[in-house]
Amino acid sequence: MNYLSVCSGIEAATCAWKSLGWKPVGFSEIEPFPSAVLKHHYPSVPNLGDMNKYKEWNLESVGLLVGGTPCQSFSVAGLRKGLEDPRGNLALSYVGILDHFRPKWFVWENVPGVLSSNGGRDFGSFLGALVKIGYGWSYRVLDAQYFGVPQRRRRVFVVGCLGDWESAARVLFESESLCGDTKKSKSTKQEVARTFIPSLAHRLQTTCNDYSRADGFNMIAYETHPADSRVKEMGEVCQTVTSRWGTGGGNVPLVQAYSIREDAKANNFSATPLEVTPALQAMQPSVQSHHAQTFIAGNMAVRRLTPRECERLQGFKDDYTIIPWKKGESPDGHRYKALGNSMAVPVMKWIGERINEVNKQI
Repeated sequence: MNYLSVCSGIEAATCAWKSLGWKPVGFSEIEPFPSAVLKHHYPSVPNLGDMNKYKEWNLESVGLLVGGTPCQSFSVAGLRKGLEDPRGNLALSYVGILDHFRPKWFVWENVPGVLSSNGGRDFGSFLGALVKIGYGWSYRVLDAQYFGVPQRRRRVFVVGCLGDWESAARVLFESESLCGDTKKSKSTKQEVARTFIPSLAHRLQTTCNDYSRADGFNMIAYETHPADSRVKEMGEVCQTVTSRWGTGGGNVPLVQAYSIREDAKANNFSATPLEVTPALQAMQPSVQSHHAQTFIAGNMAVRRLTPRECERLQGFKDDYTIIPWKKGESPDGHRYKALGNSMAVPVMKWIGERINEVNKQI
């Protein structure tokens, strides 16, 4: 199937549909960096530029139109101007492109805020315009976390088919989920999962007394002895609460954690009380847990994701957005923005596979 992509970005659709044998006949992207990514990966596919100039495009037959028009005008984090915003009006330009090229299928994507923008009237106007030009449609909110990527990313997808709403619905809604024959429960029960507590306790038998490093951030465990207040390792620590197996209480009393500093000139140490964060440590009954307390480093911060990690979160191959850029490689800021504006590749792949399957049956 030949398809036309508008508001193309860095082309999640083409990455997703390559395995289907589908071919893009053209892209439409005006941002400099995403345009450079497209040229780097797909040099033979023309970038047609501004989608508002679609009447000037000279294209071969188009079987599918795909695009996610700018979401800022519909986002709950934005001003919510909807179709009054020029970016929101690109949704109507999308309808104009459909009417001009008359593809059999289309896929449109946006943020969930589009459903409530202007009390739902903006989305209703868009859907109504699709009906007027002869397209049947179906829409559904899909979350990328259920398609194999580790992020929660909910987006509205509208799939349409020329003159056929039933085929559009079969793409987004699996028949097995609509049969309505859910088995009724004969009784209700409320009980604790029997395997949870033993397995949890088994994993937490050992104390954290060693040093480890991950991605440049330290997580250091310290062991102190309340009897003489010695600290084996120096650093900022926060207290944990120790809990032993069994039913007889036996929780160890809390002990204050301190930040230890050495004064080389005075040849002594100073201790500053710290705010502590409690945690639980399970120990075997034979261990005299009151002889030692376990502490975990508290000087931590949330690390920013790397561009490569963002590529993986969206389902792209590693370093997909690293391209020759001016006098060097792609700036991280451009990569972050392009990836954040893109669609999740696995979601687009699922939609493409569904369209391919339904298309064979009609």
